[in-house]
Amino acid sequence: MKIQESAENYLEAILVLMQRNGQVRSIDVAHYTGYSKPSISRAVGLLRDNGYVSIDQNGLLGLTESGLQIAETIYERHTVLTELLTLLGVSPETAAEDACRIEHVISAETFDKLKAHARHYTDKQ
Repeated sequence: MKIQESAENYLEAILVLMQRNGQVRSIDVAHYTGYSKPSISRAVGLLRDNGYVSIDQNGLLGLTESGLQIAETIYERHTVLTELLTLLGVSPETAAEDACRIEHVISAETFDKLKAHARHYTDKQ
């Protein structure tokens, strides 16, 4: 299912924060993304309504199976593209920023080929 880029970014942020901290609240996502708490609350509500995020009685966020699948896909794209761009000589900051834009529009086929090429290159070093 195709969702908006902003939703993908929120899901990716929740995944990263879950990996880093174990538990995530909306305020953590706000701090991580730099967006306001009201913006995050609205986005999280929409993600919940669409079946991507769960919220427990303590306000802790979780990813549903479909939310986790999207978040993992976007995060893998982000990390592989950042790595590949860095290998090409792009500064780490620019590589991460560009990867964040590319990760949402690149086709699965192109990403798979880039990933295979990056792995082949790094395995030779």
